[in-house]
Amino acid sequence: MTDLFLRKGADHRLRGGHLWVYSNEVDSARSPLSSFASGDLVTVRNTNGTLLGSAYMDPRTLICARVYAPFEECVMDVAFFTARLAAARAMRQQCFDKPFYRLVYGDSDMLPGLIIDCFGEVLVMQINNSGLERHREPLLLALISTLKPSGILLRGDSRSRREQGLPGDSEVVYGVVPTLVPLEENGVQFLAPVYDGQKTGWFYDHRMSRARLASWVKGKTVLDVYSYIGGWGVQAASFGASSVTCLDSSAQALEGAAANAQLNQLEDRVTTRRGSAPELMAAMQTEGALFDVVILDPPAFIQRKKDLKKGIAAYRRINELGLQLLHPGGLLVSASCSMHLSRADLIAALQQAAVRAGCQIRVCEQGAQGPDHPIHPAIPETEYLKAVFVRRL
Repeated sequence: MTDLFLRKGADHRLRGGHLWVYSNEVDSARSPLSSFASGDLVTVRNTNGTLLGSAYMDPRTLICARVYAPFEECVMDVAFFTARLAAARAMRQQCFDKPFYRLVYGDSDMLPGLIIDCFGEVLVMQINNSGLERHREPLLLALISTLKPSGILLRGDSRSRREQGLPGDSEVVYGVVPTLVPLEENGVQFLAPVYDGQKTGWFYDHRMSRARLASWVKGKTVLDVYSYIGGWGVQAASFGASSVTCLDSSAQALEGAAANAQLNQLEDRVTTRRGSAPELMAAMQTEGALFDVVILDPPAFIQRKKDLKKGIAAYRRINELGLQLLHPGGLLVSASCSMHLSRADLIAALQQAAVRAGCQIRVCEQGAQGPDHPIHPAIPETEYLKAVFVRRL
C-alpha cells in the first residue's frame, strides 16, 4: 500500500472520525494525485507520517480518497469484506426478524460507496464510484460466502455512477434474480421491480414512519401522493383505511401499486390516479375532493445546495396543496429525502404552507430513517430522511 500524505493541518477531520479526503487536502509534492489510479489502496498519513487510516483512491474526483479502516492498515480483500458484512448483518438482525432491510449503508457501515438491499435471499447492490468498482470481485466472494444468496443484482444506474462515466446497465452478477422480488414490511407483502424500479426497487428508509400510520388511518380516507408502488398507500389500506388513492406520474409505478394491493387482497380499497402531482392535486381540489389523511413523499426537490431556495418553494407549494385537500382535523404526513433540507426548514415550509392555505397546523410526531440506515455522527450527509406528521386544526 502506497502512502498518501496530507498537507499540514489537513488531518483534523479524519482525526475527528470523518472518512473523506478532499483533493485539496493532499500534499501534492509528496503524493501527486496523478500517480494514483482509481481503486489504489493507500495508507493515509498526516504531514508527520502518523497513520490516519487505510483508503481507496478515486483521484479524479473532489473526494479523492475514501477511508474504510480508520487508524488501521489493512487491504480490501475477501477477509476484510467478510468481516464488514458480518458486522452489518448482525446489527440488522438485532432490529429485524426477517431479512428485508438495507444491509449496507455506505460510510455508516465502513464500506464507503456501497449500498446493498436485502430482499430475502436476493441482494440488490449499488457500487457508486470507480474506486470501489475495482474491488468488486473480493466483495462478491465475501457476499456469496457470508450470506449465501440465491442471486445478486448490480444496479448501475445511480447518479454518481453516471457522473463518473461508469457503465449504467443492471447486471446479474451471481445466481438468478427474478424481475419482481418479494419483500415484507410491517407485516404487508410487496413485489419490488428490482431491475427498473427506483433506486434498488424499494425504499426501506421510511419503514418506521410507515408503521406509525397504523395509529392514524383506521377507517379513514387516504391520499398517497408520489405513491411509487404503494409503500405508504398499501400499508395504510392494510392498517384499516376505508379507501386509499395512490397518485403518481408513472404508469408502471401505479401498476405496481395496484398489483401490491391485490397481493394483500386490498384491491377493493386501493385506486390509482396518474398525473403530475401539483397539477392533479389542484384538479382534485377543483373537484371538491377531501381526505382524512394526505401523504406526501416526493423525490428529492433539492439535489444540490445551490437548489435550496427553489427546493424549499417546491416543498411549500406541494404541502399547501396537501393541506387544501384535507378535512379539518385531518393528518398530513410530509416527507423529504433531500439531504440539504434540514428538518427545521421542512417544518418552516409546512408553516408557510398552512398560512397560504388559510389554516393552522400542529406537529404531532416526527419520523426519520430506520436503524438499517444508521447515521455516522461525523458525516452529516448520512442523515437525510425526514417525516413530519401534522394535524390540520
